[in-house]
Amino acid sequence: MNLFKRIGIDAYMILLMLTAVLGVALPARGIGAEILGYLTYWAVAVLFFLYGGKLDPRAVRAGLLNWKLQGLTFATTYAVFPVMGFALIAIFGRALGPEMSLGLLFLAVLPSTVQSSIAFTSISGGNVAAAICAASLSNIVGVVLTPLLVAQLIHLEGAGVTFEAVEKIGLQILLPFVAGQLLRRWIGATLNRRKLMTTIVDRGSILLIVFAAFSAGTVAGVWSSIPPASLLVTLGVVLLFLFLVIVTTRLAGRAAGLPPEDRATLLFCGATKSLASGLPIAMALFPAAQVSAIILPVMIYHMVQLLVCSGIAGNLSARVAATPAPSGRAGKEERRA
Repeated sequence: MNLFKRIGIDAYMILLMLTAVLGVALPARGIGAEILGYLTYWAVAVLFFLYGGKLDPRAVRAGLLNWKLQGLTFATTYAVFPVMGFALIAIFGRALGPEMSLGLLFLAVLPSTVQSSIAFTSISGGNVAAAICAASLSNIVGVVLTPLLVAQLIHLEGAGVTFEAVEKIGLQILLPFVAGQLLRRWIGATLNRRKLMTTIVDRGSILLIVFAAFSAGTVAGVWSSIPPASLLVTLGVVLLFLFLVIVTTRLAGRAAGLPPEDRATLLFCGATKSLASGLPIAMALFPAAQVSAIILPVMIYHMVQLLVCSGIAGNLSARVAATPAPSGRAGKEERRA
């Protein structure tokens, strides 16, 4: 286990992979699948209720003052990513196949991570307050914007999103989130104190969704329809996707004249994608039998981004630690800035 930790793989990532394997090897069928469907539905609703209850709107308002950083981060998440996604599909779409291509498009319109991007920003010495704002705003907007972008993008691909899917997003995700926000005055402090409880619900819900998605895909025979070569191509394209976004955010930060701490925030909030938000939205938007294939690029990207961003954050932290602190009055003013 220590070896896994050194390369950035924690127990949760291992559980995530084992859950996916379990869904393929021992899928839920019949009455078990029906019960699993109900459990998954309510797990998603509770998950977004907790998100609403924990999120402090004041952090979002405070961070919005850094409009250049917030604008670049938002544009990366919801403009640069989709454009790159379309470009990669135009190049590799035939090798990816329809399921992986749709999964790549879905990945491209997801909001940023919350916990991971803030943690990486903190480790690297970045602007943590701005990261909290950027990640929170991305996920608030993503509850509405991601389904709308998915509907538009897959419409361009010749498919469509049903009214039932939009209604499910509203009832299962948006309504609990709004309810959590409205009740935050009374439940927010309790949720923030009991972090273990919220972590168990958060990660337990994701594991349940992963098992349900891979079970449904196995029962529907999705895996037999995806050639192994397509899976290998998907891995390569996802790695390329992450590399291109990291390079783009770093170049954009320098071109915009952002200070180093803001460039770190742009990198970690702009280049990451949220598995926690993506899986529930996928379950609400797509048929259960297709979800496992569609979320596969998201899961691959999630695991790869944790490994890569962990390495980058550690490298930036080492650079900050190795930089001599300025002395004298100028040094004090620089440290305060």
